[in-house]
Amino acid sequence: MIEFNDGKDSNALRTIGEVARALNIKPHVLRYWEEQFPALKPLKRGGNRRYYRPEDVTLVSEIDRMVNQQGFTLKGARQALDNRTHSGERDVSGASANSVSLDDLKHLRQRIEAALQAC
Repeated sequence: MIEFNDGKDSNALRTIGEVARALNIKPHVLRYWEEQFPALKPLKRGGNRRYYRPEDVTLVSEIDRMVNQQGFTLKGARQALDNRTHSGERDVSGASANSVSLDDLKHLRQRIEAALQAC
């Protein structure tokens, strides 16, 4: 879980600026990811102001980890997230998702290698 040291409850809604600062991601990148990842849908209230729920923050953190630390392309990260959601492995948009585990990555690698060998 992402730590916000702002005195708010851990289940509080966060603005795009708060999420951007906490995860060191620029707000325009978060807005772009909203277009690229259908599961990322923060609430929009008056004036189209975005409010991120805890599960949105978790998903942003996972996308950031996959793209900026593990080397996934946006398309690859989207497919990996979609595959896990559809296969029932883990719902990354829910509160139970924390991170991509090493076992998840090994399983994904095996599936990719098998698919490449089948070609």
